[in-house]
Formats: sequence, structure tokens, C-alpha cells
Amino acid sequence: MRNKLTEELAVCGLNAVLALGEHHPDTINRLFLREDRLKTFSGICKRLAERKRPYKLCEDEELERVCGSVHHQGVAAMIEEPVVAPLSQEDLDFWAAEKKTGLVLYSVGNDHNLGAIARAAAFFDAHFIILNENDSEARLTTSAYRVAGGGMEHLTVRKVGNTAAFLKDASKQLLVLGTDTRARQRIGDLSGIVKAGRGGRPGIALVLGNEETSLPQPVKDRCSCLLRIPGTGNIDSLNVSQIAALFLYHFFEL
Repeated sequence: MRNKLTEELAVCGLNAVLALGEHHPDTINRLFLREDRLKTFSGICKRLAERKRPYKLCEDEELERVCGSVHHQGVAAMIEEPVVAPLSQEDLDFWAAEKKTGLVLYSVGNDHNLGAIARAAAFFDAHFIILNENDSEARLTTSAYRVAGGGMEHLTVRKVGNTAAFLKDASKQLLVLGTDTRARQRIGDLSGIVKAGRGGRPGIALVLGNEETSLPQPVKDRCSCLLRIPGTGNIDSLNVSQIAALFLYHFFEL
């Protein structure tokens, strides 16, 4: 939940706040927690005290008001509202040189999907997520951080204004793969596609779209190839976060 007066964002949930305290402790401005969580977060409280920042023991009702959710798990940290920086050429050069794996999201639906994708990305050692700045739903919100379960602290998140134009440039440095339920090639073909290139395993950008509308044609046209996940056909498609997890597992195993 965003505090409009202080321009802060609540990060709630046990794993999300623990990861925040471990990797970016100085971003925490204030901490709210139940008394039974005090031992778990004693290190963060000590660090806040050293920085002359407050922490407060409170009950569930206040935590619900702070983060706007009953799913706070007894703790909420207030951070400066995240600002997603535009993608730079330096970012792209680094990911290509280090052969990083990442995700390009186009209209993925909502912040819950973003959080679930971030969790899978961190679990399978992906490095970056790129958002389209015109997507009003998939944003770094309290819900996204909570669902990510600490995954946000392991990822670089950037934004672009025109996904198709970005992919045109990115395809010169990264292997750009798109997902499409009607694609000829399957996820099982991934190993051969990656190994077909020279110079070993390249940096990879996986492009994911909304499970209902898929990727628009201009975005598909910028992908090196399109892949699908075969299934029974009992339902039309998987949730986009499930698709992300399956592909990220295959990348991790390459």
C-alpha cells in the first residue's frame, strides 16, 4: 500500500521483509511488527535504531491499515516508493556480456502476476525484468513485493516505452525468445535452439504476454523464435507466472 503523504510503499510478509533487511537494509525508513516477530527482526531493529529510524510494536489491526492487507504475516517495512528506471544501453551491454537471463513483460495483467514471476525469476537465477511503461497494472506495489517473497531484492527492474523497438535492438546482443500458444516449436526444443548459436550459451530475454491476448504481432516479429508449452488442451493456457517458471527452469538447466 502506498502512503501518499510520505511517498512510501509498504513491503509486508515475512520473507519479503527479511530479504529487504538482508540485501537493502538502508532502504527501510520505518518498521511495524507484532511482538512475536521482534526476535526474528532484532537485527533490522538494531540497524534502524543506529540510523535513528523508528520501529513500532503493534497489533494486526494497525498492520492491516499500514499495508492495506490481512496478509502481512506480522511485519511491514516502509520504503521510499520504488521508481523503475528506464533501460539504458549500459544495462543491455552488461546483460549480454555476462550472459544473463531475464524477462520482458508485455501486459502481464496485474501486480500479483508480476510478484509471482519475480519469485520464479529469483529462484532460477534470472537477473532482470523489463516492464512496458504503458502497462498500468503490473507495477511494483505492496502486493507484488509480498507475492515475490523476497525475489524483488535479487532482480534489476527496468522499463521501456516501446517493447517492439527495444527487442529490435536487444536481439543484436541477446537471444530473444517469445511465447505463443500456437507456435510450431515447443519448450522441449529450447536446448537445440540455444546451442545452435556460436560462442556458448548467450544471454537470453524471454518475452511474455497476457495469457488471454498473447503477444501483439509487432512484438512476435522481433523474437528470434516462438515457443509453446504443450498440454492436454483441456484448458486454453497456463497463467503467465506458471509459463515463466517452466521456461526459467529450462534455462537454468541448460
